[in-house]
Amino acid sequence: MTTTEVTRPARPYRADAGPPLVVLAGVSTALLLAGLIISTTLAGETFPSPYAAADLVESYFRNNSTAVAITGFFTFASGVPLAIYAATVSARLHNLGIRNPGATIALVGGIVASAFLCLSGLLGWVLSRPDVAGDAGVVHALQGLTFLTGGPGHVVLLGLLVAGIAVPGLLAGLLPRWVAVVGLVIAAVSELATLTLLVDGLMPLVPIGRFGGLLWLIAAAVLLPKRRPAANA
Repeated sequence: MTTTEVTRPARPYRADAGPPLVVLAGVSTALLLAGLIISTTLAGETFPSPYAAADLVESYFRNNSTAVAITGFFTFASGVPLAIYAATVSARLHNLGIRNPGATIALVGGIVASAFLCLSGLLGWVLSRPDVAGDAGVVHALQGLTFLTGGPGHVVLLGLLVAGIAVPGLLAGLLPRWVAVVGLVIAAVSELATLTLLVDGLMPLVPIGRFGGLLWLIAAAVLLPKRRPAANA
């Protein structure tokens, strides 16, 4: 009995769809912005810098408990879709054939960035409690921790998430070259945010890395393919 072999056309290398990356990145960004806008509207002023005068900091937390609680809530909430984004994009990179450390760096960076953001939100919520806001020493300590976790801590790890996508996106041609290069620049700025712990004047690096990183993640979510041709996998 003769066995006839049938040659089938190669199927494209598919990546698991998972949750829509653009929705996850968009929701995380929207929640963070909503917290800032709502709390600023309620308080009539922005969340104070840890370098602001002591009496201004104490007055803000003493008189704006609702605004502080809302900031904490939305900050915590924004960290959840970010963690899902990191897990999903890491899986997609693996399924697209990426075997270098980029996918793992993206996963670790995104998960820790999410954890720092959630912790910052929880610490901010504690600052909204009237009994806490009445203790100047506790207020300044918690404000510092809220800033460090949601500021440099979060941004530096967010930079690793961006870099973990941008590097394989550039080397494997998964993203347009200019998009990948912009991602690497944003990642570098985010890592430089570490220096804000030593130099107060470099504080603008934190919002640049934060919002630049989030916007880039939205762009990457739109452009990152779900499949590669079998020949290029």
